[in-house]
Amino acid sequence: MKHFGTDGIRQAAEKFTPDFLNSVAAGLADYAFDLIPDRPAKVLIGGDTRESTEWILQDLGAALESLGFEYASVGVLPTPAINYCFYEMGFDFAIDVTASHNPYTDNGIKIFERGRTSGIKLTEPGVATIEKALEDKETISLISPTLREDSHDEALALYKEHLLSYVGDADFSKLHLGIDCANGATSVINKTVFEHYGATVELINADQNYGEGINANCGSTHLEQLAELVKSHHLDFGIAYDGDGDRCLLVDHEGNTVDGDEIIAALANYLGLDAIATTVMANQGLLNWAAENHIKTEITAVGDSNVAEAMRLHDIKIGGEQSGHIILPNEATGDGILTSLMIAKATTGSSTSLANLAKIITKFPQIILNMPATPEQKENLKSLDSAKNLLLDFSKKLESVSGRLLVRPSGTENLIRITMWGNNEAAITALASELKEKLEETL
Repeated sequence: MKHFGTDGIRQAAEKFTPDFLNSVAAGLADYAFDLIPDRPAKVLIGGDTRESTEWILQDLGAALESLGFEYASVGVLPTPAINYCFYEMGFDFAIDVTASHNPYTDNGIKIFERGRTSGIKLTEPGVATIEKALEDKETISLISPTLREDSHDEALALYKEHLLSYVGDADFSKLHLGIDCANGATSVINKTVFEHYGATVELINADQNYGEGINANCGSTHLEQLAELVKSHHLDFGIAYDGDGDRCLLVDHEGNTVDGDEIIAALANYLGLDAIATTVMANQGLLNWAAENHIKTEITAVGDSNVAEAMRLHDIKIGGEQSGHIILPNEATGDGILTSLMIAKATTGSSTSLANLAKIITKFPQIILNMPATPEQKENLKSLDSAKNLLLDFSKKLESVSGRLLVRPSGTENLIRITMWGNNEAAITALASELKEKLEETL
């Protein structure tokens, strides 16, 4: 696919021109007509707090209006909230304008459609139809959108009700937490739900306005501020979301990172589950824990949509990614707020600390290096025999430290990601640097 990556369309914000958005809407209209030819399709739109989201939503509304869609906007809401609410409110599709953890200069589009029991990410036929429309560069005569009802408050209340219903009875009155909202979409709700359960919350990076602050040295990709807050205020633990709120990472009371692998194991153990789904990026420690405890494991390609599909196919109740996308039982997609609420419930219900929960797995040393790469270089990684042979050579070298290797082009950025695991951190650090240097020469 030229435009759709592992998580929708993501690119520099200025590329979301009116013509580009018109083509997206035209492709969605063609797909919608195949599904529901007897009435206008209904679309719910919303997004995160980056400055471009505001005008993209306006132009998107104009395109949808011109094509005869019925639509409503929820403004700033987390991705999981948009996915949950469009289904519950009776819409056919949701368009979420967000670039997740990327900087404010980027933006993106995630599209959801109705599944059997919940919203799901746009399926392949829909993606193919929109890709075709983008290649054909369909143009339409724009109609200025009429004033649409602002559905933000309705959707926010519905989502909050869902969170509280899912978590059920809990008492967080003994918890003193730090929360980093990444100046993103979770800023509109997360403090209130934790306070509902009695927690004391220290909030940072919680600007709800459209602007340039989203993910800027904060949130789940930059845990330094949160770790310092937790340590300096002697908090029980800290929670960091990404810009659109579909992932979270944690820091324990000593400021140590607790990642998605540890969260999966901790929650699977707390909930008494016998199977997990994860990706090829999983730390070897998670896989070893699963094997030792007779936990069935399904390993997928990178991307929470791949994890969700494996969970549906194999009736697995929990899954996710090391980066903090965690899909909980009976949920359709990753939800950072819900994940953090369940971790808080697990600590209080087990009368233990987050640090103790995380100790359930013994993580292997892991090195991740990002190599800047053009689209051509990313393609060469897959096609050049010299690149394939180089990776085979380094995989053999890693056998001496019980290690493994994963090298893959990023689906959202102009990078090639090199990941190594092994039982000797110094050895894999040296090997990763050597591989990066040789791979740059090869490509």
